[in-house]
Amino acid sequence: MVSSMKFVSPVYHIQSVPIEKIEPNTYNPNSVAPPELSLLYDSIREDGYTMPIVCYYDGERDVYVIVDGFHRYRIMLDYPDIYEREGGRLPVSVIDKPLDCRMASTIRHNRARGSHDVDLMSNIIKELHELGRSDAWLSKHLGMDRDEILRLRQITGLTALFKDVKFGRAWKAVEDDFAEIEGLWDEDI
Repeated sequence: MVSSMKFVSPVYHIQSVPIEKIEPNTYNPNSVAPPELSLLYDSIREDGYTMPIVCYYDGERDVYVIVDGFHRYRIMLDYPDIYEREGGRLPVSVIDKPLDCRMASTIRHNRARGSHDVDLMSNIIKELHELGRSDAWLSKHLGMDRDEILRLRQITGLTALFKDVKFGRAWKAVEDDFAEIEGLWDEDI
């Protein structure tokens, strides 16, 4: 069903939000090495915040949960000069999506920029699977192929992640096969 309403990107409605009302999400697999984090600080110090933090507004708790922009948020927490200059406020772009779609948004934002922590990424795959998301959904929404999803599942080591996967029948040994193999080993000695 196509909506008759015109879509308006969240970036056209940036809000100035006190950092105390912003919190990180619990699933972000992105990590930034110290040199890049230092460069991010330099960028924000020299250019200001040029990109908003993307958040979901949790009305029940009256907090903004980060979907993208954790390291820009961290810079304000870690550097008093930035906090003071910005008045303790961050530019926030709000998206209103359920958790699984916010997780997918986080991954898309991160993958468009760089690398992920593999263990954290495999935990996201596990959590999305537990939320009922199929491999096809993961592939479509996270930009992953089937092999990448399988590798990330293997890292968690949880058989539950493979319960719906159909495997081929394994080779079944017969006595004659072992006798033939043992005969070959004897010849090599």
